[in-house]
Amino acid sequence: MLNVWWYTLGSVIVISLLSLVGIIAFAFKVKKFKKYLIYVISFSAGAMFGDAFIHLLPEAVSTSGFTLTVSLSVLGGIAVFFLVEKVVHWRHCHMSGQDGHEHPFAIMNVFGDGVHNFIDGLVIGASYVASIPVGIATTLAIIFHEIPQEIADFGVLIHGGFTRIKALCLNFVTALAAVLGGILALALSAYSVNITNVLLPFAAGGFIYIAGADLIPELHKERKLSVSVGQFITFGLGILVMVLLLRVG
Repeated sequence: MLNVWWYTLGSVIVISLLSLVGIIAFAFKVKKFKKYLIYVISFSAGAMFGDAFIHLLPEAVSTSGFTLTVSLSVLGGIAVFFLVEKVVHWRHCHMSGQDGHEHPFAIMNVFGDGVHNFIDGLVIGASYVASIPVGIATTLAIIFHEIPQEIADFGVLIHGGFTRIKALCLNFVTALAAVLGGILALALSAYSVNITNVLLPFAAGGFIYIAGADLIPELHKERKLSVSVGQFITFGLGILVMVLLLRVG
């Protein structure tokens, strides 16, 4: 159990440190940066689908089978992330036409990201309770999703009127919610190992929704053949990494 704590804490700390990646965007020209970012997104989509179907769901059904609880947990994950997506679209709608100095909007973004990071921590903690390989696979899937997400969050805070330093600090503090989520998952698992039977399929549902409803549509915006081929290759690489992690485990 001690190893599970170390792996979980190490993973959520890495996830938290990713909040500082936003500053990298300013070291590159925007067009050049987006050129490479799209491949990170396609890799992330493949990794999330792969983790959901190769690691999370098989682990969730390995003990008690594909029960109603598993099905409802998957649907619950999809529903929760659908709700989060609705909030994102709502706040983007309210952002248009602003003068770039709407601090309440930026603070709302911080709150929403805090909840998102907390859920990530819960998922990572529950994954490590299931097994170390599942935890590593889930952490990697979240890392590749967080890179473009954190860059976007940093841009939102800058748009909201914060300086780069304040935006980085706020993003980092918000990201620390993942640490709290990871600790809570481990604490709950000490009282009931059944928590993983709910959180793992919930995470799978969330990953399926994010990859299918958020990342894939983003990839379809680029129609250039060479880029599309590159996206498909990196998408496949994301799945392949999840398969290799299964074999290593």
